[in-house]
Amino acid sequence: MSDLGPVNPGHAEEAAWLRRWRLRPDADPVTTASSTLIPVRTEHGEPAMLKLAQTDEEARGADLLVALDGRGAARVLEREGPAVLIERATGDRDLVRMVEAGHDDEATRIICAAAEVIHAASTAVLAPDDPPGLVRLATWFRHLRSNAEALGAFHRRGADTAARLLADPRDTVVLHGDLHHGNVLDFGERGWLVIDPKGLLGEAAFDYCNLLCNPSHERALAPGRLQRQFGVVVDATGVDAARLADWLVAWCALSSTWFEIDDDPRLAASAAAIGEGALELRREAGAPFSA
Repeated sequence: MSDLGPVNPGHAEEAAWLRRWRLRPDADPVTTASSTLIPVRTEHGEPAMLKLAQTDEEARGADLLVALDGRGAARVLEREGPAVLIERATGDRDLVRMVEAGHDDEATRIICAAAEVIHAASTAVLAPDDPPGLVRLATWFRHLRSNAEALGAFHRRGADTAARLLADPRDTVVLHGDLHHGNVLDFGERGWLVIDPKGLLGEAAFDYCNLLCNPSHERALAPGRLQRQFGVVVDATGVDAARLADWLVAWCALSSTWFEIDDDPRLAASAAAIGEGALELRREAGAPFSA
């Protein structure tokens, strides 16, 4: 391919992948701590996204997208080494804007439906002799276990709750692991599909927790919002309310722990505040599990 477009000559790795797969940049690259994203056009003019993983977590997510083979997720067009080329969302609907326009319930139901498609694909994903390497929730919660004692009462409660849940596994499925309003996108005729999975394995109810903390902690902590969206999730999925509330307590404790590790006390506190709200939801759903 003779014309790669405005490639930064200092980005040799990106340029090499663009040449290898005959891609043309369609916008400026975005680099985060975990990956580089480059909107591109294929040699046939189709919109796509080139993603170069810089962490094992990102590479694992790409492996899960390959295994999902378009079931509820963006299709993988190419995959090799740290690089993955996926179809790009081009629809004009956006879940964050939907929430801002007053359609919070609808956005929550869309995310729940997207999660259920991923969960339903578990048998197909895990059937091959060499399935993608997924991380079990017991491993995912390791930072909460090791930091809870030092962080305080809520984190200890979250760690205890997680331990009880993990000791009594139910509905083990393939999990996206990071479902929120920015990871379920409008793919036009293909509908709402997920991107950027973490590649986890565990109880289905876990996947509904992060959406209750989004699209922002401020939104999640608005009066009455957590209770209402919690009810929408229960109604949309049929998940047991008490079980979901427990997972939400555990998830918020883990999320708060990660923010503490990243030295972000403001978000650590707001994640814990959502978790305190989840404790109230648990009380409303019935007596907590015995220790």
